[in-house]
Amino acid sequence: MATSDKDMLVQFLLRMGDNSLILGHRVSEWCGHAPVLEEDIALANTALDLIGQTQFWLGYAAEVMDGDKTADDVAFLRDVWNFRNILLVELPNGDFGQTLMRQFLFDAYQSILLPRLSKSSDPRVAEIAEKASKECAYHVERSADTVVGLGDGTEESHARMQAALDRLWPYVGEMFASDDIDAAMAAAGIAPDPASLRSEYDALVGKVMAEATLTIPQSDFAHKGGRSGKTHTEHLGHLLTQMQWLQRAYPGASW
Repeated sequence: MATSDKDMLVQFLLRMGDNSLILGHRVSEWCGHAPVLEEDIALANTALDLIGQTQFWLGYAAEVMDGDKTADDVAFLRDVWNFRNILLVELPNGDFGQTLMRQFLFDAYQSILLPRLSKSSDPRVAEIAEKASKECAYHVERSADTVVGLGDGTEESHARMQAALDRLWPYVGEMFASDDIDAAMAAAGIAPDPASLRSEYDALVGKVMAEATLTIPQSDFAHKGGRSGKTHTEHLGHLLTQMQWLQRAYPGASW
């Protein structure tokens, strides 16, 4: 594989892994703090699934880099500007409604992307996506049901879910903004052009929001924020301070 092609593949793998890593860490912050025990356990399991997916994506990225790096090195020894996650996943949890709305908006995207990736021309990408698709099928079903239950629930729960949708919807467009890396992956048959997923995504989200009696805002922005590594919010820096502290303080620590 040519160096330029390898670099493009690494960037794609970092995007996939960083999305799962950062969202997994965010969701894990609810452990011991969710409103009811059932949700506490469910969110913890979701976080574990996401971190498990991270190990596969970042582990493959480390291999393609041709160094002695591991998935842990890639996760814990990069600085904030080198992360490639979308901005949506790094935003603070907010209240329970905002957390579940963010989860659904991401799950809906993954539920469309991962089945496409399972047919990737890259066998490793296809294998990882196939495994992740099974977990995502459960995630999107659960988060959609919760969004509907809260949106079409009490007056307060409806208001909170509408506020969450209004807050998060502007970040949705970034998932579908294509750049040179996406073009290279599409040309190689490794991954679909993100823009090609938008209509199916809008149909799925629209159906769920209608059932939840929630109104989707009129527009979103579609810049490549976090994915370009240039416009992360200050929240990611705070999150990485927590997430990377042990490895930074005790390099190479193991247990």
